[in-house]
Amino acid sequence: MTHPIRRRDLLLAGLGGALAAPALAGCAGFTGTASRGEGIRFWNLFSGGDGVLLDGIVQDIEEEIGPVRSTVLEWGQPYYTKLAMASKGGRGPDLAILHLSRLPGYAPGGLLEPFDLDLLAELGIRPEDFDPGLWSRGAVGEDQLAIPMDTHPFITFYDRELADAAGLLTSEGVLREFSSAEDFLDGLDELGETSGMTPLTFGHINHDSQAWRIFWSLFAQTGAEFELSESGAEIDIDGVEQVMELLGAMFDDGRAEPNLQTNAAKSEFTNGRAAMTFSGEWELATFRDVVPNLGASPFPTILGEPAGASDSHAFVLPTQLAADPVLRRQAHEFVAAFLQGSLDWAQAGHIPAYRPVTETEAYAELDPQRDYVSAGEIAALDPQAWFTGSGSEFQRQAGFSIQNAILGQDPAQAAQDLVAYVEEKAAEPDPTRGTTS
Repeated sequence: MTHPIRRRDLLLAGLGGALAAPALAGCAGFTGTASRGEGIRFWNLFSGGDGVLLDGIVQDIEEEIGPVRSTVLEWGQPYYTKLAMASKGGRGPDLAILHLSRLPGYAPGGLLEPFDLDLLAELGIRPEDFDPGLWSRGAVGEDQLAIPMDTHPFITFYDRELADAAGLLTSEGVLREFSSAEDFLDGLDELGETSGMTPLTFGHINHDSQAWRIFWSLFAQTGAEFELSESGAEIDIDGVEQVMELLGAMFDDGRAEPNLQTNAAKSEFTNGRAAMTFSGEWELATFRDVVPNLGASPFPTILGEPAGASDSHAFVLPTQLAADPVLRRQAHEFVAAFLQGSLDWAQAGHIPAYRPVTETEAYAELDPQRDYVSAGEIAALDPQAWFTGSGSEFQRQAGFSIQNAILGQDPAQAAQDLVAYVEEKAAEPDPTRGTTS
């Protein structure tokens, strides 16, 4: 059962301009001052168009559960630092958003409290309503510390007409499968020849995560080992080098400019100077009103197993010195209401984690969201460690070696540099161990 769309319909109708704007409007710092009589306190990191959309959804939920004090914090390290400090002091909000990939850095420190699965079931939310792999990433032992809200994968955007002319679409009008790296590179060459423009555009310079995302998408397809544990790192360097070689070829021979910043790459695509780009699905709002015949598909399978870098926004219950049982129940009610009404969240491009929503006819009518919904089933979250995850320093530092491969450096050297960094990082003491809330 899904909740009917009400006030948020009006918001969505006027979201085109706001969603197309850079995602910075809501990065306003710590602005919430909730009192215990003003309902649950909800910390999140959604700004720009996502923030506007979330505000509308929250207003509808308030009609069902009572007041919600929503606080927007700056995305990235500032958000996670403040959330950790508040939880450590027992002053955490009643509900917060956490990237699922960041859970390993929070759970051991006692910074989160488990959800009451019986209460969620009473409210209509059950584990079997989620992808098993995604659900399990939110569990630590017997405790469910995070409830997935969505998946937000790294996908392919393209101009359908140009891709069709190059023979890259199936009869259903979606990007065809590729049999090998050579087949994919040949496809890019054909796309360039038939379109008369740069076939692929991708920006990564001065960006904390883009290089890691394209690397991790490809590496996850190799099936090679990339394990991090308390005893160190176990990484198949041949698999890393294979990806570095492919990246070098992908950005060679005019297939793609190797040294673009993210906004420059988006401009190339929206201004009709490139036929295809890799990006997060959150860029859907930026592209859909300005790119003719916009198509979208999961990140292409090039190196064997279907996979694409991804993460999941998830609900968590930060630690409090003395949780109010009334507010704790309302936090669960908020989660249930959001999930059951998350068709609206899909307007931003995110894939709802609650399967009953993505299985509706209404979701099947969302174009092009319906064409990349399977990306949620091949989501490759970061390797699990206290230092990995979205917005982490790890992604930024790892990105330097990957950028060098994109820029044409010897792939073997780039692979060695990346593995050396990861091994050094994995050898550092885990600061989350031995701490208590």
